[in-house]
Amino acid sequence: MSAEPESCDLTPVSLRDDPDTGVEFRESSGDFNMDLQQPIFFSLNVHQHETQSAKVVSGLSRKAAATSVVTTSDSESGRFSGESELCMEHESDLDWFCSSEQKLICLHCTIVGSCQGHTVTPLASRVTAVRNQLVDICEKMQLQAQRIERFINQTLTAKERALQVEASGAREQVVASVSVVREAVEEEEQRLLETVQREEERVEQCLLTQRAHWGQALAMLTQTRTRLVHTLTNTPDIQLATSGQEIAERIEEAEGVGEPRDTDHLNLNASCSDSKLMRGLWASAILLGPTAYGSENLTFDERTVSSVLSLSEDLCTLTFLPKRSRQSPPYDPARFDCWPNALGTLAISSGTHSWVIDMGECEAFKVGVCYSSMRRKGSGNDSRLGYNVQSWVLSKYDGDFSFCHAGKNTPLHVVHKPKSLGLLLDWPSQTLVFYDPDSSAVLHSVRHAFSGPLLPAFAVADRSVTILH
Repeated sequence: MSAEPESCDLTPVSLRDDPDTGVEFRESSGDFNMDLQQPIFFSLNVHQHETQSAKVVSGLSRKAAATSVVTTSDSESGRFSGESELCMEHESDLDWFCSSEQKLICLHCTIVGSCQGHTVTPLASRVTAVRNQLVDICEKMQLQAQRIERFINQTLTAKERALQVEASGAREQVVASVSVVREAVEEEEQRLLETVQREEERVEQCLLTQRAHWGQALAMLTQTRTRLVHTLTNTPDIQLATSGQEIAERIEEAEGVGEPRDTDHLNLNASCSDSKLMRGLWASAILLGPTAYGSENLTFDERTVSSVLSLSEDLCTLTFLPKRSRQSPPYDPARFDCWPNALGTLAISSGTHSWVIDMGECEAFKVGVCYSSMRRKGSGNDSRLGYNVQSWVLSKYDGDFSFCHAGKNTPLHVVHKPKSLGLLLDWPSQTLVFYDPDSSAVLHSVRHAFSGPLLPAFAVADRSVTILH
């Protein structure tokens, strides 16, 4: 047997109907599998016609007496190429394959021999089917190798580049926050930088491990494919027809490679640069400055005000209405028709913004932000502030404060019950802060990757609330 080639360009063979048997061969599809036990659309029934069987036996006897030499023919005749062997029992050419016993036989064996009634196949058809299956398998291996190569060259390479950018951004955020009150938080700064460094090293190690693993997988898959291509192109037909075990073992090796996947382990964890202490100090530093009562043009959007609320003439005060005082406003697709909600006029998608709400004696309200796409109609949670993924609100009910998002309520321990409530939304850092304007104490803060412009959101179920300017 000749040595295996280092590489081989594989051109799929043309599949056609077998001219001798009328059997149609089709390319298979699916995962790497080749069931060599499966019959190939041919069976011979020795009891079909006795007279026809006798004629076949007579003809084969004459043929066996006339020749038992090496034969070769081309693919057009349907015969196989290579050295032909003789049946030891009938001294006829072994030009049939018994699928039941997985061995080469002669035609006599199918009629009067040990393989009567078995599923048999012409050897040429058997070889053609094995070749076609090998072509399918090699093509699948080639496509898988291309996917792995793209994963290595594109995905992992892009992850490495993105890692540098993300790590650099995390460092800048940490340093910028600490610089506001550097003398008080140097120890926190150092801790966070070390956390980012460890996270960066972790991701780098994951990327190196992934690159090494899939590099080895690619090499193994390429080697296995090269061997199968060599088997396909250099193995004699007789040996190829009986090499099912070896081929199956190599296919099993290829199946163990698996498919590459992009996972969160290959990304920098954004929380590595997050610190509750840092967020509180940073928010306090900003709120003590001149922007504490910013967004002076913020008012309630009268198109969104629920029919259970009334809006003042200056568009700054919402009042909950008892049932006897409620009226039916004109229909508007932007209006909440069930929950006592209203939205602000300011759409926020950049910069830093803050606003303050005077709650007075109100004991049931919600303040926060939501996406403009939040549902306005119906009594479901899709239109209820804090009970869907499109809204983030701080709620007060019966004297207790809580943060609400996606239907989850987080109780807040508030020692001093404020008469007003401030909100700070910093778009660059994707941070929302609820605070007490009188003391600048942070009541709650949340960081989220907001995907679109946010609107101030309000709900009132008792007395009134007012936007302060």
